[in-house]
Amino acid sequence: MVRARSCLPDQTILDENKMNSKQKGNITELETMLAFLKQGFNVLTPYGDCERYDFVVDAHGKFYRIQSKTASTENDGASFKFSCTSSNRQDGRIVHHQYSKNEIDYFVTSFNGKCYLIPVEECGCDKRLRLLPTKNGQTRGVTWAKDYEMEEIIKNW
Repeated sequence: MVRARSCLPDQTILDENKMNSKQKGNITELETMLAFLKQGFNVLTPYGDCERYDFVVDAHGKFYRIQSKTASTENDGASFKFSCTSSNRQDGRIVHHQYSKNEIDYFVTSFNGKCYLIPVEECGCDKRLRLLPTKNGQTRGVTWAKDYEMEEIIKNW
């Protein structure tokens, strides 16, 4: 199979300091949608910007509402986190809203070229996923990124 070349070089480095949060979020959303498409799923997008989810994945007739979130690194790359809330302005104040299972089914994020899929019920205001062991050897209460790799989660779909 011959693939068309991407319009971006393989090692494209984006200057995140020059992008606003909306631009960063758009990139994450497109990266994660593409990951589902590469797995053979159809991806549906709502018209407008009125839904709590960013897109829907059609998994063999079952629909999953997905909210994409941009992750940031922590602990010198040993872990990463993302916010599990949305925010908007109301009466001049910034108001944060948590997501519920009535609004979305999963959060998805990408980090270092991998996508991670986390059920909304497992998230609070933010979610941290660990890539490397802790310095003190603690394992209790650690949420491992490998347990949420998209390829593993979708095997149960």
